[in-house]
Amino acid sequence: MPTRAEAIALLTGPGSPFEITETEVWGEQLKVYANAPTSLRAIWEATAAHGDLPYLTFHPTAGPAEQTTYAQAHAAVRRLAAHLRSQGVGKGDRVAIGMRNYPEWPVAFWAVQSLGAIVVSLNAWWTGGELEYGLADSGTTALVVDGERYDRLRGEVLGRLSIPTVIVARHDGDLDAGHATWADVQSAADPGELPAVEIAPDDDATILYTSGTTGNPKGAVGSNRNHITNITNTILAGAIGLVMAPPPAADAPPDPAPAPAQTVALWTFPYFHIAGVTGICVLTATGGQLVTQFKFDATAALEAIERLGVTTVAGVPTVIRSLLEHPDAGTRDLSTLAGISQGGSPVPPDSIEKIERGFGGKVSPGNGYGLTETTSAVIANTGTMYFAKKDSVGVPVPVADVRIIGDDGEDVPAGQVGEVWVKGPNNVRGYWNKPSETAAAFTNGWFHTGDAGRVDEDGFVYVVDRIKDMVLRGGENVYCAEVEAAIFEQPGIADVAVFGLPHDRLGEEVAAVIVPKPGAEVSEEGLRAALAGRLASFKIPSTIMIRSDELPRNATGKVLKRDLKAEYAPKS
Repeated sequence: MPTRAEAIALLTGPGSPFEITETEVWGEQLKVYANAPTSLRAIWEATAAHGDLPYLTFHPTAGPAEQTTYAQAHAAVRRLAAHLRSQGVGKGDRVAIGMRNYPEWPVAFWAVQSLGAIVVSLNAWWTGGELEYGLADSGTTALVVDGERYDRLRGEVLGRLSIPTVIVARHDGDLDAGHATWADVQSAADPGELPAVEIAPDDDATILYTSGTTGNPKGAVGSNRNHITNITNTILAGAIGLVMAPPPAADAPPDPAPAPAQTVALWTFPYFHIAGVTGICVLTATGGQLVTQFKFDATAALEAIERLGVTTVAGVPTVIRSLLEHPDAGTRDLSTLAGISQGGSPVPPDSIEKIERGFGGKVSPGNGYGLTETTSAVIANTGTMYFAKKDSVGVPVPVADVRIIGDDGEDVPAGQVGEVWVKGPNNVRGYWNKPSETAAAFTNGWFHTGDAGRVDEDGFVYVVDRIKDMVLRGGENVYCAEVEAAIFEQPGIADVAVFGLPHDRLGEEVAAVIVPKPGAEVSEEGLRAALAGRLASFKIPSTIMIRSDELPRNATGKVLKRDLKAEYAPKS
């Protein structure tokens, strides 16, 4: 059975399907996939071959699911692309999309990509003022929104912005003058083909706004190559797993369950997030089916897994935990599940333990480490190697390089903690119209992630915390993610957030907010006693707050620790 290195060499060598070569990208020599498609449009065009295969399945809060085939989606993309082109939208223009995970989102995405235009992804949780900032900052010339976002923008905001083309989906009321409904656009005749356009690998494809903790968000500009690299990384990872898989024993009985004809993915990440765009791109490129809900509901999600034969589930750790620990999980037929992927925030190791124990090793866990600026995952941990190293985010993808940089700007030895830097064709070219912020975040092609991490002797990367979230207690560094992982291992814990609070002698003290499971009793004394055998004494929270309310989170599932700090900080 070949090693991982041998499998990569076999699959990426000269003449192989995933051949890696070098080329100049934005002034830097980078490793790239020689045989990768040249544009997202080319990927979309190739999927026309899937015809009547289900593509998008949407579950509203009430009523039957809505299903769209590849053939239906292609017709819808052609109509929307023709309409946008008739309104003057062309290559390089910015077209904003703002809506829930409706089927219209991917259709709009592929229509914009087919024109060589740039998708501006709007956070569906933004207020009217925040939406206005994103539209104005990006210079949006066309807007596709759902009714909820439209009602936040119509009138004064859209009046100030003077966006010439506004298309509104799923809105029951009237529209302002000059605005079109989705139904109006889709009632036009199918043009039968997409408008002609030349698109190069390094042409801009997306602007995704980062969820900054201070100031206005920055628009990370992703290229066609960025997204195609991420797609290829994912497909290559599957190929590596197949090459490394041990052959069946000669006397082994045949597998009674044939492999599913199509990947069916319950995708709970919002489409406006980089992980949501990843879902659209990867599942589409591989002929998969995207399953989404109006709003995540664990009970309905388990029912959908059973009824649709879902093969993979992807979401933030809190979503995955709610599925694994749901009382219905033991009563539903989840036998079609082959993978559970997590990301967006640190994955507690006990979550991987639950997957290994609960599914007997038959479901592969996955964790992709990446950021908006790295176009999703550049480091990944999957399958048996994830079971072996449950607290690691994995190893870099073959075309990415990773460094761990100390405070002096130099690489630190293996095992020591520093800032994680990443370089590769997955890195965006910078931030939209923000040269100073771009220069601060990128050094000779290396992106400074802002995450503290280390690399072990086997090359596995461990992300211990966001650097800014680290607590400096009396000169000792306390990484919140490590403390949270230890607390999650204790019984009765539904959710936890660890952060620093001001302390007059130590500078900062370690604080934890605990949300117990329903009916569970969690005491401060009992928790500290349990952690005493797990953590050094200076890492154990000196302040523990127990609450019944859910922790505040943003749209991508990250805990809003600044809100918790403000809530629990000592009042002067």
